[in-house]
Amino acid sequence: MTTATLPDLSAIKARQQGAWSTGNYAIIGCTIQLVGENLCEALDIRAGSSVLDVAAGNGNATLAAAHRWCNVTSTDFVPSLLELGRARATAEGLKIEFREADAEKLPFPAESFDYVLSSFGVMFTPDQQQAAAELYRVCRTGGRIGLANWTPEGFVGQMFKIIGKYVPPAAGLRPPSRWGTETGLAELFPRASIKATRRNFTFRYMSAQHFIDVFRTYYGPMNKTFAALDSNPAAQTAFTGELLALLERGNVATDGTLVHPSEYLEVVITKQ
Repeated sequence: MTTATLPDLSAIKARQQGAWSTGNYAIIGCTIQLVGENLCEALDIRAGSSVLDVAAGNGNATLAAAHRWCNVTSTDFVPSLLELGRARATAEGLKIEFREADAEKLPFPAESFDYVLSSFGVMFTPDQQQAAAELYRVCRTGGRIGLANWTPEGFVGQMFKIIGKYVPPAAGLRPPSRWGTETGLAELFPRASIKATRRNFTFRYMSAQHFIDVFRTYYGPMNKTFAALDSNPAAQTAFTGELLALLERGNVATDGTLVHPSEYLEVVITKQ
């Protein structure tokens, strides 16, 4: 009888922390601010509520909730991203608490928040069940958890599939896109009422190559993938070619620019 090897989640988390610290995610994050605003509308967030943003990055959902006069706590396990969120809040004159925290071990008592948010963040945690349990634990009974998660079929889901072909993930690790499926959400939140709506976010860049250049420079996972292939120019060329083909297949622009829809799930979970 063969025993399956369990992934070393601590080592994986350390590598992820390094990856998301690479480049400057804020350059990418600021372009998808709209998703955080729409997520707050889907949750029907009320002014004066307590809100926690988990794996907040540079603060898209954080700022969206603060724009609605909520009392917001913004968390991430990458200090540099929290600093970028803090700078945005300061520039807008918003009072937000920023706190370094691991999504799998949130430093808050149970039932602490009216709303718990994560926009393209918590889906990348290695221990998915533990992260989901933490979101559920810190949300008050009757409160709501709001998530924006890339679907496996959408553009970003397919992009990560290509990345995994050239830099395979650790054996035994569930794909982040599980959070972008109704089945995965039901497994992660078995006691909750879940409403999942398919949405599209549209990436707009000067060209497909411009998208790759920006992501290669600023988006940690892409930056790390290209770096891992530096010693294998043929593989790096093949990787770039697959990305370009994916971008060009879904490009709806006819003027030479890139206008590429990417499907995600907009999720509203009510804690029972």
